[in-house]
Amino acid sequence: MRQRLIVFLFCLLLPIAGWTQKQHVDAIRRVLLDPAGRVLVAAHRAEHHRYPENSLKAIQAAIDLGVDIVEIDVKVSKDGVPFLMHDKTMDRTTNGKGDPEELTWSELQKFVIIDKGKRTALKIPSLEEALGVAEGKILVDLDLKTDRIESILKVIRKTETKDIVFFFDSDYAILSAIHKADPDFMIMPRAHRYTETDSAIVLFDPPVVHIDESFYSPETIQLIKESYARAWINALGQPDDDIRKGKEKRALKKLLEHGASIIQTDEPEKVMKALAENGWEQ
Repeated sequence: MRQRLIVFLFCLLLPIAGWTQKQHVDAIRRVLLDPAGRVLVAAHRAEHHRYPENSLKAIQAAIDLGVDIVEIDVKVSKDGVPFLMHDKTMDRTTNGKGDPEELTWSELQKFVIIDKGKRTALKIPSLEEALGVAEGKILVDLDLKTDRIESILKVIRKTETKDIVFFFDSDYAILSAIHKADPDFMIMPRAHRYTETDSAIVLFDPPVVHIDESFYSPETIQLIKESYARAWINALGQPDDDIRKGKEKRALKKLLEHGASIIQTDEPEKVMKALAENGWEQ
């Protein structure tokens, strides 16, 4: 009798838990799609100070920090399994060698991740595993390191995670193929100048446009805001160096001076703290 009661209560609570998670997913998406909302923070290759870059543990660590967006790099194995890795070769981040896209998924699983020169017990994660960790908890910026997009889209559809995923690339042909596959997929095109920003907006009507410091100006931000989108700026490099040296306010003031509203950083914890302390998170 007691066992049946436990099962009955579990069945009652399961739909509620699913509904709560869906509500959380919707809230995350609304933050991204509100260009007038608070400044968002993206963890570059996940929270890789504590755990290896592009690992499931690094994604979970970013979630635990309360980061808004996790940026991960995705490739596709020879037999069509999307997985996380940044470099063209696997030499730096695993104990394997060569182009990982020339290997099957089972072959890739024979290797382990190398972190800061040290061998770990962690395997190369699949995109499906990564989305399983992220689902309902954090937005996901997929930095496409491959042109084999259909395998990636298949995983997005299977996991029903298109509400938290957006696709980043500077190759507009690839982004156009994604947009054609489903206009509801969120796109983040990279622009390298003002005129390209305009073209990206016309082509994709994106929620986010990735801009560079070279043309970060009030005019560029105004163009992006007029399309009800956000501007993504990188702290990678000198700004992050300043943040590590305790010069967070100076670095963030420069990053935010014209109105960029998403900051990608290798120092997500420090950036979030500085944003809160200086009133920039609202």
